[in-house]
Amino acid sequence: MSADLDKPVGVRPEALPLRVDGVVKRFGAVTAVAGVSFEIQPGGCFGLLGPNGAGKSTLIRSIVGRVRLDAGSVRVFGHPVNSAPARGDLGWVPQELAVYPLLTCRENLQAFGKYQGLRGKPLDDAIAWCLEWAALEDRAGSPVKTLSGGMKRRLNMAAGLIHRPRLVLLDEPTVGVDPQSRNRIFEMVEALRRSGTTIIYTTHYMEEAERLCDWIAIIDHGQIIAQATKETLVAQSFGSRSSVTMHFGATRVDLAAWAAARGGTAQDSVVLCSVEKPAEIADWLDAANREGLEVLDVTLQRPNLESVFLHLTGKELRA
Repeated sequence: MSADLDKPVGVRPEALPLRVDGVVKRFGAVTAVAGVSFEIQPGGCFGLLGPNGAGKSTLIRSIVGRVRLDAGSVRVFGHPVNSAPARGDLGWVPQELAVYPLLTCRENLQAFGKYQGLRGKPLDDAIAWCLEWAALEDRAGSPVKTLSGGMKRRLNMAAGLIHRPRLVLLDEPTVGVDPQSRNRIFEMVEALRRSGTTIIYTTHYMEEAERLCDWIAIIDHGQIIAQATKETLVAQSFGSRSSVTMHFGATRVDLAAWAAARGGTAQDSVVLCSVEKPAEIADWLDAANREGLEVLDVTLQRPNLESVFLHLTGKELRA
């Protein structure tokens, strides 16, 4: 999905769902987005991750045409983002709920469909699809204010996608929902993927990015600092090494010095190290035994996307 990697042969620039080229956005002396460029290939799910204050929100608003750029351009299927063709091909589901609480589900979808220029049978068909996709058929006549938080979130998604856009930006779609509703939203996203829709997905839940996203871009300090498949990002950051956490009982041994001599680190009674092969843990246990150290617990963990994010940004991904 990047400009240089894994690009299918024969995909013309004008056929790309999204092309962000040298985007810069400043707010006074602060540069929120500093020359970001990337491309998204058709189909699949593109994860856009970044810590708070990294420029992600400004980049999202740039992609949907909500900010005036200081430099660069955004094109949707070859068209400028604020053009009529681009607006027809792009669907945006904001993090904030944007539905009318006093209207029913069906009335909300009718209103949003008309905003997108739908009338008559195309509108009726779109509403039927939305209600089925969002599992709200039995609540079509219910006022939104009577719905659960998860139902409102699903309706919010349906309202943003009623015109069946080819490119969809889902901004934190599972914020504030219960586990059952989250799983239903996952099913909705996976249904979009199967239909060939291209998805940009932002989230503060790393397990969601692990599950749903084929390609990950990480933004920090207004720049894309890494982008690849999650497997490639892990390999680039950690190679084939795994992290080991060892918990020790009370001891007079200087654990920090003991761990440092073997390439690890220690804090209080916890030692952190990395190994190429799990069998190497035996060497640490033998060394601990020779020193008379009591090992209470040992945990082996392969690096994952959250490990990569922390490694690259120095921050955890939290709302």
